[in-house]
Amino acid sequence: MSKELYQKITSDKPFFIVGPCVMESMDLLHTVAKELVAIKNELDVEIIFKSSFDKANRTSASAKRGPGLEEGKEWLQEIKTAYDLSVTTDVHESYQPKLLEDVVDIMQIPAFLCRQTDLLLAAAETGKIVNIKKAQFLSGEDMLYPCQKVVQAGNKQVLLTERGNMYGYNNLVVDFRNIPDMLQHGFPVIMDCTHSVQRPGGAGGKTGGNREFVPGMALAAKAFGANGYFIETHPNPDEAWSDGPNQLYLKDLRDLIKKLI
Repeated sequence: MSKELYQKITSDKPFFIVGPCVMESMDLLHTVAKELVAIKNELDVEIIFKSSFDKANRTSASAKRGPGLEEGKEWLQEIKTAYDLSVTTDVHESYQPKLLEDVVDIMQIPAFLCRQTDLLLAAAETGKIVNIKKAQFLSGEDMLYPCQKVVQAGNKQVLLTERGNMYGYNNLVVDFRNIPDMLQHGFPVIMDCTHSVQRPGGAGGKTGGNREFVPGMALAAKAFGANGYFIETHPNPDEAWSDGPNQLYLKDLRDLIKKLI
């Protein structure tokens, strides 16, 4: 399945990784997945469902994190079976990829962890696609080295994701030159259109952001040659457990994807 999926997303057509930031409930996952399938069928685009079973790097200790690995794995399997969607989720520790490999099609490496050698090797050894998000403190050129770790472990199914760089405190800026820089490594490059508009830790113990800039980030990335787009979405983002200010309203997703294809 992963090899077929990687062939699809390395074609000339753009692809999309989309879903709610964190697994809040099965009702939420079903609501989003139904819309993703409708868009996928209508527009003939590849959409991979994304949601996190654990937000392990929340700003505050009191923030909700998700259902955990075992329950989250069951929820992903239900979505995958019910809607025939490929699925991805974050892995944070080196023991997790092995436990998820029978469900997850793309192992996503969080930006803060993209240099964690044991995590990269464990993800690579599953034989699944490995999506490495670029750290907020690295350049596109620096991402050659995480790629090499995965490839040297025998896995050439790599994706790279741009998500901005720290610009002082509580702010990110996107240098779109990172997209062509990462393309030189020989792997598809994704634009994270929602995390790139974050104001990290800038909302009094939680992360703020500016979702109104999400379409502009996506269109600018298209101009710089991005192959895919990562978009977190929610029916009611202001009520979301995590990254609400950055998530796109689910009702606005179809129109944005139309512009990108």
